[in-house]
Amino acid sequence: MSTDSSRRIQVPDELKEVLLQFSISYLVEQPPDLIDFAADYFNKLQANRPATGNTEITADDNQSVNSQEGDAEPPAVQSTRRKSVFAEAYDPEADDDDDGATAIFPKTDEQRARLVESVKNVLLFRSLEKEQMNQVLDAMFERKVQPGDYIIRQGDDGDNFYVIESGIYKVYINDKHISTYTHTGLFGELALLYNMPRAATVQAETVGLLWAMDRQTFRRILLKSAFKKRKMYEELLNSVPMLKALQNYERMNLADALVTKTYEDGERIIKQGDAADGMYFIEEGTVSVRMDQDDSEIEISQLGKGQYFGELALVTHRPRAASVYATGGTVKLAFLDTDAFERILGFLTDVLKRNILMYEQMFTEMARRNTNL
Repeated sequence: MSTDSSRRIQVPDELKEVLLQFSISYLVEQPPDLIDFAADYFNKLQANRPATGNTEITADDNQSVNSQEGDAEPPAVQSTRRKSVFAEAYDPEADDDDDGATAIFPKTDEQRARLVESVKNVLLFRSLEKEQMNQVLDAMFERKVQPGDYIIRQGDDGDNFYVIESGIYKVYINDKHISTYTHTGLFGELALLYNMPRAATVQAETVGLLWAMDRQTFRRILLKSAFKKRKMYEELLNSVPMLKALQNYERMNLADALVTKTYEDGERIIKQGDAADGMYFIEEGTVSVRMDQDDSEIEISQLGKGQYFGELALVTHRPRAASVYATGGTVKLAFLDTDAFERILGFLTDVLKRNILMYEQMFTEMARRNTNL
């Protein structure tokens, strides 16, 4: 292979931005079918592109500016400013600041509770984990407004999302008053994903207080968290002896297939004798592994963060050899479904099965030693 740098393939910046935006949308919405979602996403992206030489885009006056229940924001209207759906680039791998540059804006318990209540039905936030949601709430900053202040203007580039704490605000589309917010509500949440023109104008009627979140901060929280989780998942997968032979791209595909599950103290995760449907990695907490013996259960081991169980289910489909319970508080697990494993790495199952006897012998010897202890 030639090492001449002039012959290296250059990835266009526009392609990077398109794929980054698509990745964010997929992470936020987490659809059941990736291909269907991708087809729909890019069809909509193409349909929303402005026609060459024509900057006018019509809007439906009856559409609401607030997409709190998951509806898309209305299409953009005429504007003389150039618009782009591409947001600022952010590379989570290059960002090695674990603490992050995200500022924390203090809020009273009452303010925080109102924010949680206000955003609980926002589609973008429904898939956020508790840690991510706390980061988002911490990063929301205060904006005080006076009567007559314009919060957003129809046709302007969207950059911030707003939650109303106090004040009265009127919403206009094409200078026509369509609705009013009175001391509650939110608007502009799609600005957290896309640098799209505002679909309406929002103007303060009274003195008020807003909490705002900018797109770059939201993207940083979302993508940094997703990147760190993927790296953790890849390391967990690499700790399984029978998966060590995987190539990096294969391990990355498996990491994307992992699903987070949470169990409370004392809750049974798997039951001895049940059909095996996948394996588990421990993200947080401790589990107890127990086997039936003389009408009771005997604990044979405890597993903690970074360890795993149920791995033989990926290739043998045999009944569970032991039961596993959450202990010592809430346990957070990453689950790898057998069907997903076979769909992604089905071509490797025959190789794995040929080596399974040796692996089972190792597993049995470890269990015997633990029992003797």
